[in-house]
Amino acid sequence: MTDNVKMWTELGMDVENHDNLCQVLPTAVGDVFLSQENRPKAMDFWDMVISDVHGIRPAELIEAQKNGQKVFGTFCVYVPDEVIIAANGIVTGLCGGSQFWVPDGEKVLPKNTCPLVKASVGARLGRTCPFFRIADIYVGETTCDAKKKAYEILGEDVDMYVMNVPQMKRDIDIAHWKDEIATFSKKVEEVTGNEITPEKLGEAIHILNERRKAMARVYEARKSKVAPISGRDALLMTQIAFFDDPVRCTEMCNRLADELEERIENNNGVVDPKTTKRILITGTPMAVPNWKLHNIIETSGAIVVCEEMCTGTRYFEHLVDESGTTLDEQYMNIAKRYMKNNCACFTPNGGRIDDIIRLAKEYQVDGVIDCNLKFCCLYDTEKLPVKKALNEADIPVLDLETDYEDSDAEQLRTRIGAFIEMLNA
Repeated sequence: MTDNVKMWTELGMDVENHDNLCQVLPTAVGDVFLSQENRPKAMDFWDMVISDVHGIRPAELIEAQKNGQKVFGTFCVYVPDEVIIAANGIVTGLCGGSQFWVPDGEKVLPKNTCPLVKASVGARLGRTCPFFRIADIYVGETTCDAKKKAYEILGEDVDMYVMNVPQMKRDIDIAHWKDEIATFSKKVEEVTGNEITPEKLGEAIHILNERRKAMARVYEARKSKVAPISGRDALLMTQIAFFDDPVRCTEMCNRLADELEERIENNNGVVDPKTTKRILITGTPMAVPNWKLHNIIETSGAIVVCEEMCTGTRYFEHLVDESGTTLDEQYMNIAKRYMKNNCACFTPNGGRIDDIIRLAKEYQVDGVIDCNLKFCCLYDTEKLPVKKALNEADIPVLDLETDYEDSDAEQLRTRIGAFIEMLNA
């Protein structure tokens, strides 16, 4: 802890205010994760990481910077990590999942802005997140109007690069996205001082494909009726993947998947499959440490077996074609893979509805919970067509809206409890 305080101080953080966050986090981790029974032993890695989330990985990033590497802070799954890794850069997600950061964000953003955006800005301006202090450059994207304006604020004192994500998925849009990735690569080369070659980009593509495969193995295990892992633990794994070294992440995910497959074979689940309803969650992504919805669901008689969101299946589904031998071919292959993600920013976005129904069947769910953060108009607007499609597919659905406050926890618990009772009936 002493070393962490020294590190935080040297980063220019508000250590006194940050202490208030540090005092709350251990209790939350204990209540949400450590209180569970019969957890996979392999979760010890993620327990270690989250128990010192502002210490272990930040220290690694700082050491890498001393060795000449550059750190790129990102906000979205559309930023192509392959390009950054190919230039020997490091990718880290940026914090934005706690009410703790929202008040500082509201000093410069309207209150009726998505809490994810307010928290991200507040984490930087309040100087209480080491990842925002460490990153040499932030990389944003045009998937949300609120984020686009927030990037202007963040760019006032930090190098801020924004990628222009197409809003449609025609061939012309995919070609545009390929050009955008190629342009971004020039910026990455400028920041890192390293040239991106087809060989290096090919290696980076392979590294991230291996991570996707490893995470997919864990999710594949969640399809089993045995339910070898809770939704809370799977969510934590996915959230930490945004911050962790990708090679280590692959190793740890494969280690976890090995154990889950063994638990399935031995019929060793974390819940009673005969009495526990299986839930798929879709909607706004859940950044660390946003565990509220999963925790309520899984302490109300159900288990979350899949997340159709950016902190879920969108992060690892679909591999980049590794056959490209030129940068132009590789950029196109990367573009095609990322354009398969069905974010609510696209129009039309029927692919997301198709994904929800497909995943609901693959994961053998009893019901779907569609939840958006307050003031996220994209996912809020899509609730109606999602609900209509699920009703037509005879899949029960509950739509919710929440934020990072705990004030609505009991209301959510009542509605979720009633939904689970309905599924039982």
